[in-house]
Amino acid sequence: MQKGFVWFIISLLPLRARFSGARRENRFVETYTGQEGTMQDRYGRSITYLRISVTELCNLRCRYCMPAEGVEKKKHESMLSEEELIRAVRIAASLGIRKLRITGGEPLVKKNIVSICEQTAAVPGIQELCITTNGVLLPKLAQPLRQAGVRRVNLSLDTLDAEKYAYISRIGTLDAALAGLDAALNAGFEKVKLNAVLIGGFNDDEIPQLAELTRQYPVDLRFIELMPMYDSGDFGPEAFLPYTVVLDKLPEAKPVEQDGGVAKLYRLPGAQGNIGLISPVSAHFCAACNRLRLTADGKLKPCLHASDEYSIKGLDDEGMRRQFEAAILGKPSWHGELSVTNRSRAGRNMNEIGG
Repeated sequence: MQKGFVWFIISLLPLRARFSGARRENRFVETYTGQEGTMQDRYGRSITYLRISVTELCNLRCRYCMPAEGVEKKKHESMLSEEELIRAVRIAASLGIRKLRITGGEPLVKKNIVSICEQTAAVPGIQELCITTNGVLLPKLAQPLRQAGVRRVNLSLDTLDAEKYAYISRIGTLDAALAGLDAALNAGFEKVKLNAVLIGGFNDDEIPQLAELTRQYPVDLRFIELMPMYDSGDFGPEAFLPYTVVLDKLPEAKPVEQDGGVAKLYRLPGAQGNIGLISPVSAHFCAACNRLRLTADGKLKPCLHASDEYSIKGLDDEGMRRQFEAAILGKPSWHGELSVTNRSRAGRNMNEIGG
């Protein structure tokens, strides 16, 4: 019997003892990569993906995300330090996390964002580092981020109309967002995706024009159903559209092979990238959920739409590890009904969780 395998079995014993007699039990899947294994939740889902918010602050004020006045800046000592964040990633990797996505707020307003990306990309076991951004600061940061190890980038782009962009973002400009797209394409990222929140009465008339970007550029365009989270008072029931509206507007789109993500993938004839449809409201994908979220103030959220949180702020490595284990075991089977009348139970706005 190999020495590594014996060590792997021994490493399970304290965990099983810790949860002995409980219905929630850690279940590990042996790997052959030298890592400890991947943790499964109570429903057999392997948890391999961690989304990390590095800040609650943003340089835009999108109406579906945060108040017009922005958010109050929290005290520095109440937020995860860079050292704590990197330790958390190392612990997550030891438990089987393989993919990281850096989010916010707007992650690029974080002064040490390049250092964070460089260090997290170098953690043993982390195979993929991605970032989600509004793109405004990419003209100066795209190249440093690529060099730091960021492989993929997602940019928010809800409209191609300058006036509508100014409306939805409150303080942004379409020109700045498109400059960010150009910078991302020129930086050599392995993949560039555009995220458009589908909003009835706002951008559903632009579905064909947005989808056309996949013909013009080597990008994927993902339409994401508007989720009933932050209530700005700007969106009534008509704003919440199912993903099928996109297919109605794009009769040429044909289904293509799925890539293991949550988006349903389609492609237009002659396109360079895919159309992705993400349906957290009308057709949830909870059964395939493989992720945890870590907020900027150090709370692990097993589910985006649940109020449960597990704090890792101020803990040593063993304490962090126990909280990761508890969060994985605390993942619900699904996020519950979401609709105009059944709002998310996240307990935070999206900028406080990480988009």
